[in-house]
Amino acid sequence: MDFKENVPTQFTPIEDMEKKAAQEETAALREGIDHHDYLYYVKNQPAISDAEYDRLFRRLQRLEDVFPDLRTENSPTRRVGAEPVDELVKIDHAAPMLSLNAVYNKEEFDNFHAFVRRQSGSRHIDYVLEPKFDGFSVEIVYRKAAFQYGATRGNGRTGEDVSANLKTIRTLPLNLQHAASVPSYLSVRGEVFMQKEGFQRLNQERIEKGLDPFANPRNAAAGTMRQLDPGKVAVRPLDIFFYDILRLEGAFFSSHWEALRQMEKWGLKTDPHNRRGASADDVRAYHRRLSAAREDLAYEIDGIVVKLDSYELRERLGTRHRSPRWALAWKFEPKEDVTILEKIVVQVGRTGILTPVALLQPVNIGGVTVSRATLHNADEVRKKDLRPGDAVRVVRAGDVIPEIEQRVEQRGKKRGRPFRMPSTCPACGAKIYREGAYYLCPAGLACRPQLTGRLVHYASREALDIDGLGEQTARALAEAELVADIAYLFRLTPDELLQLDGFADKSAQKLYEAIQETKTPRLDRFLYALGIRHVGQRTARILAERFKRLDRLKEATCETLQQTGEIGPEIARRVHRFFRQKENRQVLRALKQLGMQVQSMPPSTKPRSLSGKTFVFSGRLKHYTRAQAKDLVEQQGGRAASSISGSTDYLVLGQNPGRKREEARRENVTVIREERFTEMVRTG
Repeated sequence: MDFKENVPTQFTPIEDMEKKAAQEETAALREGIDHHDYLYYVKNQPAISDAEYDRLFRRLQRLEDVFPDLRTENSPTRRVGAEPVDELVKIDHAAPMLSLNAVYNKEEFDNFHAFVRRQSGSRHIDYVLEPKFDGFSVEIVYRKAAFQYGATRGNGRTGEDVSANLKTIRTLPLNLQHAASVPSYLSVRGEVFMQKEGFQRLNQERIEKGLDPFANPRNAAAGTMRQLDPGKVAVRPLDIFFYDILRLEGAFFSSHWEALRQMEKWGLKTDPHNRRGASADDVRAYHRRLSAAREDLAYEIDGIVVKLDSYELRERLGTRHRSPRWALAWKFEPKEDVTILEKIVVQVGRTGILTPVALLQPVNIGGVTVSRATLHNADEVRKKDLRPGDAVRVVRAGDVIPEIEQRVEQRGKKRGRPFRMPSTCPACGAKIYREGAYYLCPAGLACRPQLTGRLVHYASREALDIDGLGEQTARALAEAELVADIAYLFRLTPDELLQLDGFADKSAQKLYEAIQETKTPRLDRFLYALGIRHVGQRTARILAERFKRLDRLKEATCETLQQTGEIGPEIARRVHRFFRQKENRQVLRALKQLGMQVQSMPPSTKPRSLSGKTFVFSGRLKHYTRAQAKDLVEQQGGRAASSISGSTDYLVLGQNPGRKREEARRENVTVIREERFTEMVRTG
């Protein structure tokens, strides 16, 4: 059977196959799939359609499912099939993975060239010139043409085994082409990287999920390669170029150029920009050419690599402790200020505000690599007339937050389409609405980017008071995708919590119990916990006392809400919109199904003797937190404010009060101590 040229439209039914026939077909399928992977990913010359390739791949999967003992570690189906590991294992390299000395100008390169000529005793020097990738260096080992293992560079002598992650990269062959010509043992060095387009797409996905984007493609590649779960690596857009042989057995090469050409024949992808140079002028011209073309390349480079071609001459020059004397990296001038705006994506903040974000070709500003910049709001984008593909000047506002200062004119270049804010939330699909200069997503309870902030607020002391659920744990739950909305909290098990860093049996059980104990909250605390915009503790109490039950409040109209004292049209619209939002109603239904029973507000048994009185607090109180003092005032029908005004009745002084005492005197506000405040709330 040969699947390199033809793909049959029908196969023999697997249930009718003998073991030997299945074994022969499985081997042929693997060889055919490897061949087509090589044509597609390395040669960029596909010979069959995607549908035909998928037919071969599915057939191999079915055979391996029915005959599991035919599975091999280097089968194409195993690229995504490895189990997560607990830790990365250390592994010694076949040969040292050296660093390169870097030079930054023509004079430094000329010094290197003069050194090589002196040491070689020859005026004619052949170089191999390669792009210097801004990626992540790895060693790959093949035995008898089959992938054996792969490791990170580490300290140059010992790295970490990332074989399962490397196998997910489609451009890395698991079985080399022309196996008969491959040495029995082959160790090669490669660079794992992300193409610019894939990097921007990954950052867009992270931003839309409310996660921090990667600073640059190199960080993204390095962070991905050290993941413990190959399944998560497989969805990342990784690629690899090979550029050196570290060690081999059963073959010999006299020059680096010869080795590169042979690596290509084996199916190891090399950079098409590799060139030979026969003089210093050739090297300088190559440096100028790639420096000018770097913005147009599909991947990031930060210089060129200059290597002696002759292996015999390399031996003569030798190596230093960590770098060879026969090669160097000639870096480009760092990109400053001006870069390309690749994409404008929309980020959903923790409060539901949608903010346009510029994804940039990474640029160095003051020693910091910048790959994104805030655009504040849609009006700002329109005002500056920013579009994908524009050249832009970037500044670090206050030397911290990157911003786009202005668009840089590019004469003769066709511009992209004007940016438009989406009509639905990019994260959850809810229909967004506009409020002044801002666009907002109303699906607070079910929108993933808002999730961390929602969880923290929901668990706060003033809300449902879930001990152990702070910002760090909330972020970990969201990133591990254990929680998609607040209802998921009540589905969590102690075993799932053990997946999070820092959790042991006792702490996982404790948090689980703390969550379960909040299934019967009082209505006002539950309303506050929902995080409805503009609904603080006092407003939540007013609504709870007016409507008594959650079901009644959920069905209230804007007009009914405004009939409640102190509830104006803006708060009424917010509350009404929140409870009308489909996603929020789904979460509330899920909470009820999971056993949540919101308690009606009990009738007040205490005289509400502070009704109509406004209190402000200054300084640290001895017997109350600020939230507890505020709660006491509101229980008695009063109001707690944060600043002094003409309507303030009392300023309560704690330890180390601030300037509010002078403000109170100017406004003729009564100033009392904590002891007097305690007496007032106790006795009225």
